[in-house]
Amino acid sequence: MDNNLRREIILDNYQNPDNRGLIEDDSYLKVNTNSESCIDNLDFMMKIEDGVVKDIRFDGEACAISTSASSIMTRSLIGKKVEEVREILVNYQNMINEKDYDSEVLGELNVYDEICKQPNRKNCALLPSVAVDKMLGELGNEK
Repeated sequence: MDNNLRREIILDNYQNPDNRGLIEDDSYLKVNTNSESCIDNLDFMMKIEDGVVKDIRFDGEACAISTSASSIMTRSLIGKKVEEVREILVNYQNMINEKDYDSEVLGELNVYDEICKQPNRKNCALLPSVAVDKMLGELGNEK
């Protein structure tokens, strides 16, 4: 991917993030996650009905990478079946951690395919996937 396009996508999702802002609704799974390496402290909430992600929202204080990754991640997961979400998360985390992954599964999340060149930013990029993992873990505990 062209570096200028990469920067443009990240900056746009930082300045104008999708799905930002929490709502009062007890039917959502909720988690807080933060980064040890940055200012990131984000709350996430996700609604799953009939095995499909109906909505994901986030809010809090975060750097450009965490905010943009949260925006793109939430947008990418809404409407997906839980199994598809898990596949996206595994591939995304593998990409960030420089392991084998399927770029076809990730779509716009591929914008972070070179974040490994900035090791101190890896945690920032992983934050939304960690949050979704935690919420899916809670979902498993409810069954």
